[in-house]
Amino acid sequence: MSNDTETQQLLDKITLDLKQLLKEKSISDPLMIGIHTGGAWVAKELHTMLAIKEPLGLLDISFYRDDFSRIGINPQVKPSKLPFNLDNRHIVLVDDVLHTGRTIRAAMNELFDYGRPAAVYLVTLVERSGRELPIEANITGKHVELAANEHIKLNGPDNLSLIIQKV
Repeated sequence: MSNDTETQQLLDKITLDLKQLLKEKSISDPLMIGIHTGGAWVAKELHTMLAIKEPLGLLDISFYRDDFSRIGINPQVKPSKLPFNLDNRHIVLVDDVLHTGRTIRAAMNELFDYGRPAAVYLVTLVERSGRELPIEANITGKHVELAANEHIKLNGPDNLSLIIQKV
């Protein structure tokens, strides 16, 4: 689907759109949080491109997933790192692919366990068909329609690129 150049173009588009959103909302000091794994890679790029002062936060939502009892624990669980207070702050939550909405629901559950943000803005590199929960990104790089047997994956962390796989 994508090469490194196209992925960089999506990151550039998201950066411009996010700058505009922050300007419209008069937000000068947002907190950025990436969802492990792909969302963290995208967030790292955006954090640098936007020169955000606060450190980058990272969420591993493995224990918050609603399918935890069905699929078991991810063997690569890492601790979440939120080196700041979330209360009354504007959060930019970043993920690589928005599909069913369940990852974002789990991430928001975890965020609210840490505090009560003023607002949460969702940014995704790609949004695909198949939503199961009423969750929508504020900013997305690209929308793709995929067949039920297709899956989109972000490769990285260096030279980020998107690929479509048959499952």
